[in-house]
Formats: sequence, structure tokens, C-alpha cells
Amino acid sequence: MSTYTLQVAGLTRELPVMQVSPEVSIASFVILGDTEMVTAAAPLLAQQLPEVDVLVTAEAKGIPFVHELSKQLGMSRYVVARKSVKPYMTTPLISSAASITTQKEQQLVLDEMDAAFLKGKRAALIDDVISTGESLQALETLVHQAGARVKTKAAILAEGNADQLNDIVFLEKLPVFPSK
Repeated sequence: MSTYTLQVAGLTRELPVMQVSPEVSIASFVILGDTEMVTAAAPLLAQQLPEVDVLVTAEAKGIPFVHELSKQLGMSRYVVARKSVKPYMTTPLISSAASITTQKEQQLVLDEMDAAFLKGKRAALIDDVISTGESLQALETLVHQAGARVKTKAAILAEGNADQLNDIVFLEKLPVFPSK
């Protein structure tokens, strides 16, 4: 198996290169369970963020990172957009996006309590990896529907051409690879 050596936040990871389409392969960066990466990257990204009132992420890979980032920023709460409507959600806000890793359209959902919490706040949208930006666009749509303003979008890694997006903050670039 082919691998890519990633260096970020003073750490080194050997990432397996996985084919995600007939044309493209990516280095698979999975932050779930990587406590060392979460705790090393969070303070570095926290230094780069503008002043915000709330952090917002999408379920599931961004959750441990946004948790640690909220601790670094002294925040007592963050918001997670779910990937489906849950029975406790009486009037959810819904947006859709396609992700390079899921290869299909996925829903992002905010329940009414999170939407009320967001109203009038300055938000930072947080993810582990920004690739096409489509997932963050769906998240931004939800945040705007809730009445909040997106102040910044941030991630540990900018994959492919995402580093050329003018509205994101990230720690390191992650290349994409042509499939063989």
C-alpha cells in the first residue's frame, strides 16, 4: 500500500493513500482516536482564529477536534450539525452537500435549540480537512439560516487546491494524487 508522510503540529503520520474515484486518490487522514494530533493541532489553530462566539462542526470527524479547540478558546459550548434528522428535532434546519470522502450527497441538520443558540453569533466553521469546501458550504448555509454570521472557516489540513480558497485558515496542505 502506498503512503504519504504528513508532518503537522510537530507530529508525523504515515497516511495510507486511498482511491476515492477513478481519477483521484487521497491520503486518508483520520483524526478520530488520535488524541495526540487533536491536542497538538488545536492550540496552533486557535492562535490563527479571529475572535468568534461559537465553533460549529459537522458530525463526526470534526467533533474531537472542535471539542479540544473550544477548550483552548475557553468556550463552554460548541455546535455539531448532525448527518440526519433525529426524533427529538421538531423543526430542524437542513442543508445538503457532497463530500470527496463520502462520494454521495449527505444531509447536515441543526436542531432548533442549536439554531436558537447560534442566532446573532459570530461563528467559526471547523473541520479536520477542507477539500472541495462543499461540506463547509452546507454548514455555512445552516449557520446563516440560524441567524449567525460566519467569521472564518478552519481546519487542520487543506487538501488539494483548498489552500487557494481565500476564506479558510489551516495548518498544513495535503496533496491529492492521480489514481494509477
